[in-house]
Amino acid sequence: MKSFLLTLLASLSLLSTCAEAADRPNVLFIIFDDWGWRDAGAYGSTWVKTPNFDRIAKEGILFKNAYTSNPKCSPCRASILTGRNTWQLEEASCHNGIFPPKFAVYPDLVQAAGYTIGLTGKGWGPGDYKLNGRTQNPAGPSFDSHTLAPPAKGMGKNDYGKNFDAFMNQREKGKPFCFWMGFQEPHRAYEPDSGLRLGKKLEDVVVPPYFPDTSVVRGDLADYAIEVEYADAYIGKALATLEAAGELDNTLIVVTSDHGMPFPYVKGQIHEDGFHLPLAMRWGKGIQPGRVVEDFINVRDFAPTFLELAGLKPHEQMTGKSLVNILRSPKSGFIEDRKIMLAGKERHDLGRPNDWGYPVRAIRTPDYLYVHNFHPERWPACNPETDFGNCDPSPTKELIKALGGTYYEMAFGKRPADELYRLSDDPSGIRNLANDLAFTPVLNDLRDQMMTLLKAEGDPRALGNGAIFDTYQYLATRKKGYDTWLKAQDAALAESIKAKAIEVNDQHRARPPR
Repeated sequence: MKSFLLTLLASLSLLSTCAEAADRPNVLFIIFDDWGWRDAGAYGSTWVKTPNFDRIAKEGILFKNAYTSNPKCSPCRASILTGRNTWQLEEASCHNGIFPPKFAVYPDLVQAAGYTIGLTGKGWGPGDYKLNGRTQNPAGPSFDSHTLAPPAKGMGKNDYGKNFDAFMNQREKGKPFCFWMGFQEPHRAYEPDSGLRLGKKLEDVVVPPYFPDTSVVRGDLADYAIEVEYADAYIGKALATLEAAGELDNTLIVVTSDHGMPFPYVKGQIHEDGFHLPLAMRWGKGIQPGRVVEDFINVRDFAPTFLELAGLKPHEQMTGKSLVNILRSPKSGFIEDRKIMLAGKERHDLGRPNDWGYPVRAIRTPDYLYVHNFHPERWPACNPETDFGNCDPSPTKELIKALGGTYYEMAFGKRPADELYRLSDDPSGIRNLANDLAFTPVLNDLRDQMMTLLKAEGDPRALGNGAIFDTYQYLATRKKGYDTWLKAQDAALAESIKAKAIEVNDQHRARPPR
């Protein structure tokens, strides 16, 4: 009898474990590269068509206030993977740096809990993750063997759909999976006039107020739009793959971006459209459809969410907060009353003396965005003599440089130590109220609140040790550093002088004797 009871208990325990494993949803994490939050039908866009993102929002949750703590590729992606704000990530706070091995990442943790993991396209990067012994991207092992010829030259050749199919075909059936689908699009460069060639009309394009409304800008935005739409189509293909595998309703599908669009004033800058993200989630078995959530969501909240759904406790290093209660709630609006968001940046692309960064911290509330620039004497988008390296090359950039004036100052000019925007009536954040005495109490209150929160998070910048950020290693962009640029200019000048001297000598030798 005792033996029978022990066997029965063991069997029941095994059944319980299997049932628990079966309840754990798969995770399909889809991230665009440089997609602005306003440019989706679900957010009201009429000129950028995103039917598949809109479907995710309609059949799940549309998040109105999702943010990254740093509007640049590798810092944002490091925050997603580790569940930490970027000022808590040492070298990984830099753009194009290294990934410290000390920080756990959610793909490794869920894999250890029985999930099959994979990646196609862009995971963490740009930067070097192999320097510290990692053998694969922190986002997972790559599935990138399938390629195609895209409709425009600027688009990537990755066939995301077939590569996801390849992952699904090799996975162990009945075992949960966690897959990262990282689009290259709509990252630059774009094929010029590809938007017009593929059906966009310039008169349909909506130009943000921080750009001049010209045909050049409209054409550039049209080229950007067709790359967004191209990537959106792959969401539909992924949904079809999940449905064919019988996994659609047992998969949490998350669709977002790493920061705003690759244009002046936006990408890499602490402005509303720089760090505000699109975000929608669908989970047929776990999310009541048609909800719109107002809570402020940070990308560092994804990792603890995925861990909780996998039956794991939040990792001790993670400072984000799980979204599971919000996902399971039947309500819209503010579910957990999350109404504060921090943002910031340190070292992005190089192009300043000594390869300095441009340290910023900011706090966002439902009505205001307060920004503090720690070194207002520096150029926010890198120095003009290095062509504002923290702004991607583009027709819009060249036009604004040529025009000068207000648009130039907004995009590239030096900024005051304090910026304050009332987003309730200035949604793009272009009218700085920091010097308006009527808003001095608001500014002071937000600054104090921001510094208190940053100190609680152990931010070296708030604790008086901000200089440490400029000591962290850069790798891939070292050749573009300011000092290297100066040496190149000196070398070019020396070559020019040498060429001129040779020309003078040749002319002298060619003269007839007197």
